[in-house]
Amino acid sequence: MTRTASRRTSRFAVRAVALAALPALLVAGCTSSGSGEDTADDEPRQSSEPTPEPVRFAELPEVCSTIGEGTIGELVPEADPAAGETLSSTDTAASGACLWSGLEEYQFRSLTVALRRFDSDLTLGTGDERADEYLRQMAEEITGDDANQDVESAELAETGESALSLAYTVVKESEEDGEQEYRQQRVVARLANVVITVDYSGAGFEGDDMPGADTVKEAAETAAREAVAAVDASAEATGEQGGTEKEEADDNLQGNDA
Repeated sequence: MTRTASRRTSRFAVRAVALAALPALLVAGCTSSGSGEDTADDEPRQSSEPTPEPVRFAELPEVCSTIGEGTIGELVPEADPAAGETLSSTDTAASGACLWSGLEEYQFRSLTVALRRFDSDLTLGTGDERADEYLRQMAEEITGDDANQDVESAELAETGESALSLAYTVVKESEEDGEQEYRQQRVVARLANVVITVDYSGAGFEGDDMPGADTVKEAAETAAREAVAAVDASAEATGEQGGTEKEEADDNLQGNDA
């Protein structure tokens, strides 16, 4: 196989690796308590039933817009497409992911940003509590997988309300290229009721050196901080307390109907 053909084959193979590294996007919808019918047409609706706690984020930003073009140019040279590839989700209000991958000479890089939003639920907990649990699950995907080697985990400051940064290496095997080692970093951060998961991967093909651990770590953490800032800004654009604003609108509508 020629080097050009090998590069082309590798591009498709490593894209599959990048997709395999995606966190599981839990897309089951979160429900809030409904209200019953009015007992009398001439009385305003009243209910003593508990209601879920309002959440900060009532919606998610467009995930591919959370990382700027300049950052992608630095972290994923020759990204194709440069704007990123939106990965499918069965519930875009609750989750979304975007993938960038590129091959420059024989150096491969990929970056995935995934967002997961949680509503409050009277049975399951507040949106923030559920997001905290999901953050732990995303970290355990790495620490609990025996295929991941040399795993190192540390808290990451100034990235959302809580964040973990996990470094590891993994070996993938394909019929075309045999065994290939990838250096990877996952950063998972929580901002109120939203979890941002960043997966960054690098490898050297055709005998090129694998990127250094510090390089991969810095790249993943840079992307994570930028994505967290973009999500944070999206709340300011749509209203700081989306859940509260929706409830106030519903209350006003009910008052008009009374």
